[in-house]
Amino acid sequence: MTDTRFQPFENALDKDQALALLREATAGAEDGELFLERRRSEALVFDDGRLKTASYDATEGMGLRAVNGEVAGYAHSSEISESALRRAVDTARLAVGAGGGTFAAGPRPTNTRLYTDRDPIADAAFPVKVETLREIDAFARDMDPRVVQVSATIAASCQEVEILRPDGVHVIDVRPMTRVNVSVIVEQDGRRESGTAGGGGRIALDGLLDPADWQAKAREALRIALVNLRAVPAPAGVMDIVLGPGWPGILLHEAIGHGLEGDFNRKGSSAFAGLMGQQVAAKGVTVLDDGTIPDRRGSITVDDEGTPSGRNVLIEDGILVGYMQDRQNARLMGVEPTGNGRRESYAHAPMPRMTNTYMTGGDADPADIVADLKDGIWAVGFGGGQVDITNGKFVFSCTEAYRVKDGKVGAPVKGATLIGDGPEALKRIRALGNDMALDPGMGNCGKAGQWVPVGVGQPTTLIGGLTVGGAGG
Repeated sequence: MTDTRFQPFENALDKDQALALLREATAGAEDGELFLERRRSEALVFDDGRLKTASYDATEGMGLRAVNGEVAGYAHSSEISESALRRAVDTARLAVGAGGGTFAAGPRPTNTRLYTDRDPIADAAFPVKVETLREIDAFARDMDPRVVQVSATIAASCQEVEILRPDGVHVIDVRPMTRVNVSVIVEQDGRRESGTAGGGGRIALDGLLDPADWQAKAREALRIALVNLRAVPAPAGVMDIVLGPGWPGILLHEAIGHGLEGDFNRKGSSAFAGLMGQQVAAKGVTVLDDGTIPDRRGSITVDDEGTPSGRNVLIEDGILVGYMQDRQNARLMGVEPTGNGRRESYAHAPMPRMTNTYMTGGDADPADIVADLKDGIWAVGFGGGQVDITNGKFVFSCTEAYRVKDGKVGAPVKGATLIGDGPEALKRIRALGNDMALDPGMGNCGKAGQWVPVGVGQPTTLIGGLTVGGAGG
């Protein structure tokens, strides 16, 4: 049987020669590494009753980095060879200048494995995937006569990375990723609405192809679509908001999480810069970034600098106690790396990024939190959003939300947007449910043109006085 493992030092580079060139590139620098990657990905989209897209992509390459102070030299190539590496050395050394740096100690080794190293693309034959999509389409259409359109996606990828450091430390990580999504459009009396559900993680694909799994996703997509079919225009004004558990943590991720990344705080551009040790949230609010949760979409056994991922407390009982750090920003700020140095691919330099960011639960019954809402919105699902890192101001659109008056849940509302700023919203949290949940595994995060998979989570949360944008009264 042919060995299909990624073996750059057996097949393309002599390891001793690569190490010598890496040491040449980083001589006089403070940090650096050689990052090698192979990635394979497959996606099948079934839309409008037929297989609309079937794509397969395979890439590989390497990135060489030399870091000196605040300056980093980075060169990358889609060719893994000694000649390409020699050219990369010349480029990376430009950042080192006259040198004079003291090389930082390398990351500690780990034997932890947080997910399988199986290639999920090989878990099922191509015809099986196509037939599963046909079954999803038929099942969703048979659930309700109002269903007029179905779209289903099966996606799987496998990223293999090897990181070589000048001290000779050699780190290998194999990162699978799978996801199944179902979207439906329903129509009644000339009105059309949609609903989407899905998820996955760093898990084998066969579990997601089990009918019990995808049928639950199809039912949830239909439920959301039918809720939106009877939704009324959202009200506008300042009111209290109850956020549901799980995926609504995307608001926490965007409005607060980015502001707790090390680079923004070192440069003073974050709304949280200079507030370490101070009260930045209501008492009882604890926020973590945890890349060590097995099989989760945002988890990483090691980050893209070779540092083992960590369970990092960022806010504890309302007090700011930590930032997410890569190696460069941690060194410049005089703290330890936290395992948050991430990059989209070999063509990108690492920077501080989130993994799975969530707020821990409280002791309140979620039903009681909603019942205590006098006049506001219960927001269960979220779509896209925007945030300004410098002041934390955010705008988020709700995909499923309900009007609540005197503790009674009324009609679903359509077109609701939540407007506020993250630091202020943290201070206005008035209740936390005992139902903390993570999202189903569907998050991606963009920063400086780079995308990485992430996870979010939170309990049912009551926030006082957010602005709701809507068309209704």
